[in-house]
Amino acid sequence: MSCTKILDLVQWDDMKQIDLMYRTMTAELGQRLLDASFSADFPVEGRFVGVNNKGRKYWYFDQPGEDEGYRQKRRYVGPADDPEINKRVEDFRAIKDDTKGRRKLVTTLVREAGLPAPEPFSGDVVEALAHAGIFRLPACLVGTVAFSTYAGHLGVRLPAASMMTADADFAQDYAISAEIGDSLPPILEILQGVDPTFRPIPHRSGSPRSTAFKNRAGYKVEFLTGNRGSDDCLDKPADMPALGGASADPLRFMDFLIYEPVRAVLLHKSGISVIVPAPERYAVHKLIVASRRVADTIGTAKREKDLRQAILLFDALNASNRLDDLSDALKEAWERGEAWRNAIQVGMGYLPRKERTATAALFRDLGINHEVQ
Repeated sequence: MSCTKILDLVQWDDMKQIDLMYRTMTAELGQRLLDASFSADFPVEGRFVGVNNKGRKYWYFDQPGEDEGYRQKRRYVGPADDPEINKRVEDFRAIKDDTKGRRKLVTTLVREAGLPAPEPFSGDVVEALAHAGIFRLPACLVGTVAFSTYAGHLGVRLPAASMMTADADFAQDYAISAEIGDSLPPILEILQGVDPTFRPIPHRSGSPRSTAFKNRAGYKVEFLTGNRGSDDCLDKPADMPALGGASADPLRFMDFLIYEPVRAVLLHKSGISVIVPAPERYAVHKLIVASRRVADTIGTAKREKDLRQAILLFDALNASNRLDDLSDALKEAWERGEAWRNAIQVGMGYLPRKERTATAALFRDLGINHEVQ
């Protein structure tokens, strides 16, 4: 039975798509943002240089120093087999910023289309890190701020109540950070440019390396990475050479979340081009994470938020005809081993019965026998 036939068995909530006009505007804004960010990162005074490494070509950008005789700076751009990057390498001299026009698009999408904007301070934090190059290196915006981009990405309306947060989380693959040969400016300096009260948080392990920063108001910015090795690594911060002096907390299941991320738009000011997890992976990951929350007051509240976001994305993927993507993500996670299967089943057990039934239908389509309790 095809995954799309599940709709004949189970009806999830009727999540409303936004009008085609607004979906087109969101796509246009995303393209303009990508062009604008590329232009800002790579001024016309510099030049692109192709570098071969292990049989693969990569683009770097050489920018002359400000003073005569000052050594030029080389920055990593991306793989030469990425058609989007290649197009911009060819056209970057013709790219012009259009901040005023993009701001009008953002206002229209928020006020008329009803798409969610992030809490302003979160937007300022992401904007500062984006301008510093965090998504170029690349890192991935994760957590609730990333969730707020899925309404525009999927073309559906998502309730703003599920997007309240007091933190911003970023994740990067360790191998990328170690091998890329480029780095952000000092993270603390970037954050203090937004709020001078930001300070590094001492790591729970006692390590002098910090994976998180917090301001006087309690807003936290945290850096994460995947851990597929020994449990001994879980409480030790990972050194991340590309993150401007920040380390990252290695977490189980994070590699699944940030694999093959997607570009999306954060509707803040004139818009921010961000990289976020694929929505189907985010939904499955939230189901898994919910199973591992500590059963205290804070843990229970976080579990409820995890499950709410997972349910909303199940509905949104249904409304946008992307159940096959959700099916593929579930199958991949299920086949990763016993610990993954157990986490998924426990997470499903916390879902309301209707959503458990809908998810179980996906499992049956995959040939997985999961009984709905």
